[in-house]
Amino acid sequence: MRNVIAINAAARQGIIAAQATSDEMLLESIADGGRTAMHILYSRHNVRVYRFVLRMVRDATMAEDLVSQVFLDVWRTASQFEGRSQVSTWLLSIARFKALTALRQRRHEDIDQEDMLEIADDADTPEASLDRSTTSAILRACVAKLSPAHREIINLVYYHEKSVEEVGAIIGIPQSTVKTRMFYARKQLADLLKVAGVDSLAA
Repeated sequence: MRNVIAINAAARQGIIAAQATSDEMLLESIADGGRTAMHILYSRHNVRVYRFVLRMVRDATMAEDLVSQVFLDVWRTASQFEGRSQVSTWLLSIARFKALTALRQRRHEDIDQEDMLEIADDADTPEASLDRSTTSAILRACVAKLSPAHREIINLVYYHEKSVEEVGAIIGIPQSTVKTRMFYARKQLADLLKVAGVDSLAA
């Protein structure tokens, strides 16, 4: 019985030690074929990657499939991580590429901002207005009306708390372009929020 308790305690200590390991160290272990490290990295980041992808593809089944593809890529290419960015930034870069590829395959074309605003919003029925009465629901609806490029910037900065430098690395654009897109994204979002009657968030 003592041996069983000792084994269980050792196993728990091993798990705790592994969980305290940095993402970079986990990738090194994954590159050497470490399955435990892969499980830990997945448990740390799969929800974040899923939410990021879901906001891009707007399809839960596709998002789940893409998350699987992202971590399969990580398993295969962990040795290629060069440490120039955070591991979470690298993961979102892979996820973004996968999502854009999937969208192209579905032949979804980006809709211009003007066209987006001209599309009738079926959610603006009395019943749906009640469902969207909370501030967070209105905010999500307004973010959804932004152009894909501006929505992506808002998503990364506010929902994933990425810096300008990290956003540039994920999307593959200069930091100056990130700042410009951020400026216009916030301006358009503020206008949409004012129209929706949420002046406190538009300020």
